[in-house]
Amino acid sequence: MLAFTVSNDWGTPLVILSLLIVGIAEGALLTLVFNVLVSASPKALAGDVGALRGTANNLSTALGTAIVGALAVGVLGALIAGMATAHPDIPPALLRQVNLDNVEFVSNDQLDEILAATTASPEQVAAAIAINEEARLRALKTSFLVLAGIAALAIIPAGGLPGYTPEEIPVEASDDAAAGSRKQSTASVA
Repeated sequence: MLAFTVSNDWGTPLVILSLLIVGIAEGALLTLVFNVLVSASPKALAGDVGALRGTANNLSTALGTAIVGALAVGVLGALIAGMATAHPDIPPALLRQVNLDNVEFVSNDQLDEILAATTASPEQVAAAIAINEEARLRALKTSFLVLAGIAALAIIPAGGLPGYTPEEIPVEASDDAAAGSRKQSTASVA
């Protein structure tokens, strides 16, 4: 939903609603899945499972941020290079003055400052700003769609989650074995 509603105006109610849905869904899903994993583990390993859960959460957050950031910047660079070379108002001489190998998300004011140091005419500056706006928006939309596709892949490992409710959690075999050995050692002492 966010990929289809995002625009250059982040105050749009649909964009705000989409951001709220993403935040609530991520928080609820992570909490639910990780709590199911901890509760389904043997009680003797619950501490280790909880620690691994925290590590997996932090690692996935860091990797997800890095991957989507690299994707967004890569898509932005490709879009700007393609759109700028194909635009009739942007001559190749101007493109040589701007380093298209180091493209990043910049505001219109920052782009205006960069182009002020070149031989760009006001019409060329206006065309470059229009290209920048369109490329930024398309890069964000593409990144959100790819991220949604990756998130949908979570259905595969979710199929391996336990299929019982907390009231149906079976008695752990390790707990039975520990109770049996305690009874045996108590009987041998007596």
